[in-house]
Amino acid sequence: MEAILNQLNGVFKPWRLREKDPFLLLVGTVLSQNTNDRNSFAAFKSLTSRFTTPEQIASASLREIGKLIKIGGLYREKAKRLKEISKLVWKKYGGNMNLILQKPAVEARRELLSLPGVGPKTADVVLAFGAGHDVFPVDTHVFRVSKRLGFAEPKDGYEEVKRKLERVTPPGRRIEGHVLLIQLGRNYCRSRNPNHKECPINRFCPVGTRYAGPSLPLRRRAHQP
Repeated sequence: MEAILNQLNGVFKPWRLREKDPFLLLVGTVLSQNTNDRNSFAAFKSLTSRFTTPEQIASASLREIGKLIKIGGLYREKAKRLKEISKLVWKKYGGNMNLILQKPAVEARRELLSLPGVGPKTADVVLAFGAGHDVFPVDTHVFRVSKRLGFAEPKDGYEEVKRKLERVTPPGRRIEGHVLLIQLGRNYCRSRNPNHKECPINRFCPVGTRYAGPSLPLRRRAHQP
């Protein structure tokens, strides 16, 4: 994995989530579920133009929240989820998500997963980008790329893929790995019509090696007597 990350670092520009407020990061991650980046960002901008705190969202009507986030899809379900999360964060933690995130990663993850509608990916994104915990969130791109590269089996679920990726990724580089595999999945290792020929790490991929061009034979010859 380290060689792959080093290679991808030379291809993609550094990238971080724009939102640093852990509560708004949680909101944005909920809105990103089952939609594309463009629509989830539009829904987030619309919602946060009116509401930015747990108290404000908890006090808003479902109809008002839903109207603001409609472009993101599944807006009724997400509005209900956001209102429930906001109520709990407001009442239990005084609106301060850092009371969760300052705890050890395992304990903080457990508490995040206890919030309504918060699953493993959402919890791990908040842990990584909201508190800098060294975890490897697994989104749809990471799922696909990790399985094509052979780090995980096709049948593996979220927790198994996460565990395997964290095992092969050097400590301190798991958030970086998450970001780089997402960029690889978006730009080359797409679900449909993957660009194996131009993929910057095709020589590491069981499928991509046939497209790797002269670099792979050169490496092999270097090891011949």
